[in-house]
Amino acid sequence: MICDNITTAENGHLLFAGQDTVDLAKQYGTPLYLMDEDRVREKCRVYTAAFRKHFGDKARPLYASKALSCKRIYEIMREENMGIDVVSSGEIYTALQAGYDLSRAYFHSNNKTDEDIRYGLDHGIGCFVADNVEEIKVIEAEAGARNIKQPVLLRLTPGIDPHTYEAIATGKVDSKFGSAIETGQAEEITAFTLKQPHVDLAGFHCHVGSQVFAEDVFERAAVIMLEFVAEMKKKYGYMARQLDLGGGYGVRYVDSDPFLDVDTKVGEVAAAIQETCARLGIEMPEIHMEPGRSIVADAGMTLYTAGTVKRIPGYKNYVSVDGGMPDHPRFALYGSPYTCLLANKMNEAADFECSVVGRCCESGDIIQEHVKLPRSVGRGDIVAVCTTGAYHYSMASNYNRLPRPPIVMLRGGKESYAAVRRESLEDLCRNDL
Repeated sequence: MICDNITTAENGHLLFAGQDTVDLAKQYGTPLYLMDEDRVREKCRVYTAAFRKHFGDKARPLYASKALSCKRIYEIMREENMGIDVVSSGEIYTALQAGYDLSRAYFHSNNKTDEDIRYGLDHGIGCFVADNVEEIKVIEAEAGARNIKQPVLLRLTPGIDPHTYEAIATGKVDSKFGSAIETGQAEEITAFTLKQPHVDLAGFHCHVGSQVFAEDVFERAAVIMLEFVAEMKKKYGYMARQLDLGGGYGVRYVDSDPFLDVDTKVGEVAAAIQETCARLGIEMPEIHMEPGRSIVADAGMTLYTAGTVKRIPGYKNYVSVDGGMPDHPRFALYGSPYTCLLANKMNEAADFECSVVGRCCESGDIIQEHVKLPRSVGRGDIVAVCTTGAYHYSMASNYNRLPRPPIVMLRGGKESYAAVRRESLEDLCRNDL
């Protein structure tokens, strides 16, 4: 199996986090998001331990909550002593409802509105990750009105191409995010920020992309960023206290994806940082990284009930399910690969090639192409899609006026509970006038 929290019972049922997915589908209905709480906590602890080991006690991982944002996730992050990054007032509000201490939160976004900035300041956001001069100007004005000095990181683009999906590569010079080092704009915004009396420039941030497996992507980014840090120290006498290298470590969606050992990877980044700092003659800043997908993705699984099975002799086959692109958007967006299994017939040979598709009136409503399922697949069977903990619920919509599925948390191999309830038909009209 692609992840060690997925196994098969003697009766041929798929087990996720030690629990029978067929039974869970009967209990909670489908479509259904499952989340392995123990797996989420394990990943948090792995990152925390790796950071302390390789970067020292001050370094910390920040959970990139855009991957999955709901009250229960922020409660878990609080309990696991994780920092977080947020990208909207909505994520801030959700974290507040979960009792999260926002002094440990970093507020991202390339286009924060004035209202966003005020909302963050009013609720004690720990640090803004500022993308542009316009944002610095608003933070300065709002912080000045409150007579405070607000910590800020500047998001820079180091010019790194991680060779990942074009839509999720964010570290290149022409990215919509950040100020490019290569063009001199990074130095310009640094000089400008240092002159602001109510802005405390804590350091710099970069993010090269997502679903990164390449051996040296983070190392190359770290070297470029540290060389910029050394240059700013030489030119302006300013030494960055913090350096945030962003997130983006890849996860296994299909068998061809490699395994990624977090401790080893973090250790390799740390070695590159230590060597570069020694070469440049600067002290190592407090290092942050922002794992999101790699904390929650393989802690998730989505269950569907099969409906129509359409066989077109000599052409192709379709298995339609009771969800689709509203709750599983990433194939339509990126053509993302996934592993699909027939949860109630795991002991049968998977020798029937088909496209697993959704119920929407949309030709692009596809869960996955070229899937192998048992030939006996039929109406009422349970189709499981693995590794759906990241960017599924958080990107879900009500397209075709479909209610969003619930999130059910699994823990201890036996316990399950709803963390997010299933939307009702009434919910769909709640904001209609």
